[in-house]
Amino acid sequence: MNELATGEGRGAPGTVPQVDRDAAPRTVETATDRTVAYETYGDDDGVPLVFLHGTPGSRLLGGLLDDPASRAGVQVLAPDRRGYGHTGGQGADGFSAGAATVAALADAVDAEGVAVAAFSGGAPYALAAAAERPDRVDSLHLVSGAPAPGLVDERPAVTRVLGWLATHAPSVLSAGLRLQTAAVDRLSGASAADQYVTDGSSVEIPSHVEELVDADFVEAFRDGTDGAVADFRLLAAPWSVTPAAIDQPVHCWHGTADANAPVEGARRLSESLYDADLTEFDDAGHLGALVAAAPRVVETVGP
Repeated sequence: MNELATGEGRGAPGTVPQVDRDAAPRTVETATDRTVAYETYGDDDGVPLVFLHGTPGSRLLGGLLDDPASRAGVQVLAPDRRGYGHTGGQGADGFSAGAATVAALADAVDAEGVAVAAFSGGAPYALAAAAERPDRVDSLHLVSGAPAPGLVDERPAVTRVLGWLATHAPSVLSAGLRLQTAAVDRLSGASAADQYVTDGSSVEIPSHVEELVDADFVEAFRDGTDGAVADFRLLAAPWSVTPAAIDQPVHCWHGTADANAPVEGARRLSESLYDADLTEFDDAGHLGALVAAAPRVVETVGP
């Protein structure tokens, strides 16, 4: 099913929680002996939903779901993915890190299975979790999901450049990310949200969402840039995830004006999955689709 929705007026949350970035977050140990930091949002007694942030990102982005999740009876578990925020370094497990993280968070709330949502570069980690741990993943929700190589005729130029730098000149990419982080953190008018908004789109991003995205961006690099560099390298190479191995329901949510991850990739992905549907938000860009999809995702997951 391919549903077309307007990118505006879709019940975007009016507030986001103020998280103390200096306070120690919750942590959980994975089966691979990695300590994963996470934050919870929404209804503490609600249906569990694991939310995997984008590239780069942190647990703070889960705050975008806090208000609608509270109303929908959903508990959001938002981890810092590997190498971001308070979650340590790199590893040889690639996208499989998503499976270990999801399983550990399901254990943390004594749930046999959980719904998993992912934004942007978090998508392949969510797909890997569904493929490798079908016993722990009940459904998937991919919002503005990064497309696998081969699912789009040509990736956006910025994506190609980031992938090339991550593979061939990681120190250059790392330096650039540090400079951008310093600008977002200290310079008035510099916003990380700008890179996720399509020029000319009529869909406006609320100021409180921009502030959250800026905080999320800075928090992502709390302990360095290893997570983002590893992510960009993995996203540029052939993916190890096979869509044919996924038989859980998959809901794709995407903006038709997404310049970061063209909607063509979401259309082709949804066609390649066993049980998938796609909701397109008319004229919404990368971040606009997340704003529009947030309340609908938790409503779909809720009791």
